[in-house]
Amino acid sequence: MLMRTDPFRDLERLTQQVLGTPARPAVMPLDAWREGDRFLVEFDLPGVQLDSLDLDVERNVVTVRAERPARDENREMVAAERPRGVFSRQLILGDNLDTDKIEAHYDTGVLRLAIPVAEKAKPHKIEVTGNGHQPQAINA
Repeated sequence: MLMRTDPFRDLERLTQQVLGTPARPAVMPLDAWREGDRFLVEFDLPGVQLDSLDLDVERNVVTVRAERPARDENREMVAAERPRGVFSRQLILGDNLDTDKIEAHYDTGVLRLAIPVAEKAKPHKIEVTGNGHQPQAINA
């Protein structure tokens, strides 16, 4: 039998597996937003135990790894859509964030990271002096 390959269909299938679809989202979907002087990121990780979470920071890259245990092989599954095993996701952070002060909290299947803005990236005033004039503050 002659089989025809379609590289575009193969690429679409791979993209759906990695990024997900509206009916079946990615393995570790996230929301991210800024709140004052920090960025918040939440990962949905239902069915993941706290002790299976692993967070690493190297330079400005945060890697989140999680493991959802394998199914009981003695079960006769009718539907098996929830991914199992080890999966990970990386976030590349800007230089304006302080990766040394990241806080992480896990509750009810949601991992929340709070990443503060680095002090060097916050606005500050610079004093300008001149010949015979009083110093003036200029916003930087």
